[in-house]
Amino acid sequence: MFGFLPNVGLPELILILALALIVFGPGKLPEVGRAMGKSIKEFKGAMNTTQQEITETAEEKKA
Repeated sequence: MFGFLPNVGLPELILILALALIVFGPGKLPEVGRAMGKSIKEFKGAMNTTQQEITETAEEKKA
């Protein structure tokens, strides 16, 4: 399910979500989730851009 957390099963995931609910509270939890999603999306975009630039540079040096 999660490549970077290979040993996290359903019981562990439920425990993590319950702890997040206790720490952040029900009102703040959607905000935290939205912010995390946005951060992951921006990180993936930056990774794709960097990968494209590296590929283009390698192709230019080949030619």
